[in-house]
Amino acid sequence: MKRLLNYAFIASTTIRSSSSLLISKLSSSPLKMSGEKSLSMLPELTVYDMDACLWDQEMYTMSALPDRKVMGDLNGRGEGVIGVMSGGDKISLHKGSLVSLQEHFDGKYPGMKVALASSADTPFAEKVGRKALKMLEVVPGVTVWDILMRDWDGVDVNQIGRQPPLSSNKSKTHFPFLREKTGIRYDRMLFFDDCNWGDHCLMVEQNCKEEDTGKGPVTVRTPSGLGEREWRLGLKLYAQRNGKQN
Repeated sequence: MKRLLNYAFIASTTIRSSSSLLISKLSSSPLKMSGEKSLSMLPELTVYDMDACLWDQEMYTMSALPDRKVMGDLNGRGEGVIGVMSGGDKISLHKGSLVSLQEHFDGKYPGMKVALASSADTPFAEKVGRKALKMLEVVPGVTVWDILMRDWDGVDVNQIGRQPPLSSNKSKTHFPFLREKTGIRYDRMLFFDDCNWGDHCLMVEQNCKEEDTGKGPVTVRTPSGLGEREWRLGLKLYAQRNGKQN
């Protein structure tokens, strides 16, 4: 009996070791997704502008730090914080922002992380934005900020504001800092920006390129805010561009 137990222990240990090795290999291999999409067809980093893109307000026009929550339906996922009040103004996520963050939270895009690049005009505007991020929910009980922190193990890699060392030119400061802090190449990024106060998408495309490929982030302009159509378009454009590279 003792010999049988020893054999069982050895077999169990061998199976666990083999399973651990397989899991390790799978997590580091470029697996195929459902529909035969390679992980390389997905962005490694999706970057959102905040004002008039991620959400429906411009932070520099807000009069107070958000202090009240507006409850409602989170796209069929239950009741949560769908808005926050800054004085008499309500700040809410655009539909495409909410959908994209919910899908990301659900793990629909393996290997993808998210971050922010916002040239908020003043230090107060930055404070308003950061407070809103910590209040607005993606699913009940989980805020936008929670997801940002989850992706980076609690490290704030986001580039918000234009106070030095940042500037109003995202291609000169925000994106170089994002690349440095995340270690993700420009040509593995997807960027959404309303571009209503300057064509940040064009500037990022022109100034943030990898030397070996000559390519930078795939960009999508969202002049009316990030809708679900723009979100799907961004993923499609990224996959098409990378499909040509592979």
